[in-house]
Amino acid sequence: MGKKVKKEVEPPPKDVFDPLLIESKTAATVVLMLSSPEEEVLAKACDAIYKFASKDDVKKLLRELDVTNALLSHLVPEEDVVIHEFATLCLAQMAVEYTTKVQIFEQGGLEPLIRLLDSPDPDVKKNSVECIYLLVQDFQSRAAVCELNVIPPLLELLKSEYPVIQLLALKTLEVISRDRGTRIILGENQGLDCLLKILETNEFNDLHVEALAVLGNCLEDVHAMQLIQQTGGLKKLLSFVGDSTVPDIQKNAAKAIAKAAYDSENRKILNEEEVENCLINLLEIDNDGVKVAASQAISAMCEDLSSKRAFGLQGIPQLVELLSSNNEEVKEAAVIALANLTTASPSNSSAVAEAEGIEPLVKTLNAQRDGAVANAAAVLTNMATQEPLRLSVQSHGAMSALTEPLRSTSSPVQSRAGLAVAALGCDADARAELRNAGGLGPLVDLLHSKNEEVRRNACWAVMVCASDELTAVELCRLGALDVLEEINLSTGRKNKFSEAALEKLLDNNLSQKYSQMGYLSSSNVITDGFYDYGQIKPGIKLLSLEELSMQELTDRRAIIFINAKPREDVLAVEEKPQNSSYEQTTLSPSVSRKSSREKSSLMVSPVEEKQEPPGRRSSFSKSSSKEKGLRKGKGKKEEEKMIDGTQIISKVQDEINQENAQWQPPPDFILLDYINDASKTILPLTTTREQVVALAQFVADKMGGAIERDKLHDFSWELHISEIEYELKSNVVPIGKVKKGTFYHRALLFKVIADRIGIGCSLVRGEYNRAWNEVKLVDDSPQGVTGLLLPPQEYIVDLMFEPGFLMKQGSAEADQYKRI
Repeated sequence: MGKKVKKEVEPPPKDVFDPLLIESKTAATVVLMLSSPEEEVLAKACDAIYKFASKDDVKKLLRELDVTNALLSHLVPEEDVVIHEFATLCLAQMAVEYTTKVQIFEQGGLEPLIRLLDSPDPDVKKNSVECIYLLVQDFQSRAAVCELNVIPPLLELLKSEYPVIQLLALKTLEVISRDRGTRIILGENQGLDCLLKILETNEFNDLHVEALAVLGNCLEDVHAMQLIQQTGGLKKLLSFVGDSTVPDIQKNAAKAIAKAAYDSENRKILNEEEVENCLINLLEIDNDGVKVAASQAISAMCEDLSSKRAFGLQGIPQLVELLSSNNEEVKEAAVIALANLTTASPSNSSAVAEAEGIEPLVKTLNAQRDGAVANAAAVLTNMATQEPLRLSVQSHGAMSALTEPLRSTSSPVQSRAGLAVAALGCDADARAELRNAGGLGPLVDLLHSKNEEVRRNACWAVMVCASDELTAVELCRLGALDVLEEINLSTGRKNKFSEAALEKLLDNNLSQKYSQMGYLSSSNVITDGFYDYGQIKPGIKLLSLEELSMQELTDRRAIIFINAKPREDVLAVEEKPQNSSYEQTTLSPSVSRKSSREKSSLMVSPVEEKQEPPGRRSSFSKSSSKEKGLRKGKGKKEEEKMIDGTQIISKVQDEINQENAQWQPPPDFILLDYINDASKTILPLTTTREQVVALAQFVADKMGGAIERDKLHDFSWELHISEIEYELKSNVVPIGKVKKGTFYHRALLFKVIADRIGIGCSLVRGEYNRAWNEVKLVDDSPQGVTGLLLPPQEYIVDLMFEPGFLMKQGSAEADQYKRI
């Protein structure tokens, strides 16, 4: 039998020992395990770190231990796929935080992660693309991945059989394709075709939303848009959107169109493909997100005139309907679209009105979102360029509704509201509405704005609103004059509108203008209600004539006022029929309230009975002839009872009338007679020169006649004025009462009458109670010269010493007249 050979057993390696179970509760220990050469140990360490990293409060500790560097070191090609899987899983978990993203980027983690996109293991691919997706949220990584050629492997992942990998690849493409350079590379690698194939494949319907988002980014480039149009892809895309019933797809499609439409060439291409029909159809979708996106796309497409016309024919009614939406975002997007559609488009503005859009637009001025309010004001401004539409907008109470936007703290809202007031305020009724609604106060406040556009539009609105005296006076009362003066003193803040607003404000508040600037031009026509308060310093607020009339008599300079209201106008106010069986005559509201408090003896209506006791000036009764006839034959007691009843009714009615009536200054019938006499005697004269001379003599005659120069100091006009003030118990004096007037009385009367009979003249205030009138007259042609038209020359009119003498402006005598 043969020998049995004994087999020798090799001894175990000296560095290998039996399996050792290690338990660790510290992260540092697990991180040290990542340095182990054993795959099993590495895998378990990665798994532990992954589970550990899922806790938010320990990520900071892992960063301090520099675990990312250890993990990245195991992404080398020779490492086992299991290690790749767990390492990328840990990195994806930690890359959620910004600081970890920076760490991974700085440690060169992008390159090995991109390389692992080609891994044969789907889990490694999934973890790697997820980590890249998180990293590219930061702009540094987004720029770097392009240089590392990430596009081809990402497009290859779109062919994966695993939807989660496809989805992460699309999300990553959507982020990095926001960069133009990436979009170019994507097009060069047939990325557009790949995206369109996904959209055309029903099996990939769960990827359609993300695919559209990437495509939307690509369509921002004209080259990509042209390419997709040439291949028929754009038509397919619009058809796909029209056929889809998925709101997210419809919304993303509208967003893609909006992005593309910011380029003029893209808008042209989209218009050629009739994108307007697609967007109008999307407005009908019962989804607020889709409506918002479609409205935004329409806003972007409005820059193309052809598109603007197309939307005007079809889309405006749908947008108007969206103004009544309960969703504030929908309302805002719709009104922004309408603002863009109506800008420089009268036809679209008319279409908004035809779609009954004015009322919802006015209501939108009180919307919750500032964007909605600002753009509603913009649409109304656009519509106001057409008078019929402007009147229609005004009839819906737009001026009252603008009061709240004027109070807004949002600069865009303030700016658009101010512009709307400027556009709508060119009609007296609109200005009255704004004034009554309390809108002038917040408008004046906007003049203080530090925002240049807000301030400019507020100045514009003030300029427009100052077109009538009532509004101009109220604006001055609210401080607009002071603010505008301050603005115009600043070279950095003033603008053409601030200068025009100040001029307009003063031109329609001549009392303020004359008191402040001491000058009224020939175009500044003095009307009833004007008063000369005297010179005031800048910044001093001028009280109204009503407020001045309520003050007690003082030793200040008399305030001369003008009110040549015709007798029939005064009587028409005074003789309003009363709801009583007795005919009554009450004090006209044209009489100062002060007289009813026994503080004035200003002229009242001629129908007032002279024997009326002082305490009854504000109300009294007067029996009609019919009433007297009824009283005949009746007993004394019955007559007394009737008189008592009449007095009670009269007193109550007078109180009601005084509460309801708007205050007016007392009528000056003497001034009215002056004007009537001048119209009869001076107006028929053939030349302006003759009229000026005659009027100067007329005025001097009414104001104490000619005064010798060396006896001017003996002309006791001050005493005369004081006597009038004492008689009236007021500093407010009608000019007709002045029978001994000095320079400034005569110059004012000359200007008043000249304005009424059509003689152009200015009124200039000088120093020391001086004032004078300037007129422009054409001199006769030189002797022997015919047909020569000379330019008008300016003259100063003498009203004191040689009434009617005309002194050429700049001459020695004219200068002497001003300085005497």
